[in-house]
Amino acid sequence: MGGKYRITGDTYPRMRRPRHRRGLVLAGIGAVVALSLAGWGTLQLIDVFTGGDKSASAADHKRDCPTAKPSAAPVKALPKPAAIKVNVYNATTRSGLAKSAAEELKKRGFTIGEVGNATKAYDKKVPGTGVLLGAPTATSGSFTVLGTQLAGTVQKTDTRKTGEVDLILGAKFKAFSTPQEATAAMTALTKPAPAPSPSC
Repeated sequence: MGGKYRITGDTYPRMRRPRHRRGLVLAGIGAVVALSLAGWGTLQLIDVFTGGDKSASAADHKRDCPTAKPSAAPVKALPKPAAIKVNVYNATTRSGLAKSAAEELKKRGFTIGEVGNATKAYDKKVPGTGVLLGAPTATSGSFTVLGTQLAGTVQKTDTRKTGEVDLILGAKFKAFSTPQEATAAMTALTKPAPAPSPSC
């Protein structure tokens, strides 16, 4: 060939496809794999420092602290109104108050004893709605039942041996609780109290 440049020797240059694209693909795949491994390692470290599987921890907690079955505290049986003998005394200046109160209590099932004016120790000396007077054993039985009929009464005990109870009506007495209110109060007293749940 003529000209300025000549090709000498028996080796001719070959045209090859550039390797740049293949290198970029391999580099990208390697980066993805590296990021995946790094993310997996991070999750493992988080599990180590946070205590592992939360669901398993919750299951272990429930197993260690079993759910308590609702139970009720025993309630002492209260006497029926018919089993309570009530003496009704009037300590106010209003005439006929003891008689009308005794009649109302009789309608509600109570057994009525003496009815009249209060003794000198209590006559005109009861500023509240009334006083319940009886033996010490009445405080956890008869007083409780009779107290549902008249709110605000004061409870006092004496040395009597009998089970009867004195209801001494005071200056603020106007009327007994309504039958509905008395029934609701009695229900609240006889309803078992739920046992406290265990703390875990």
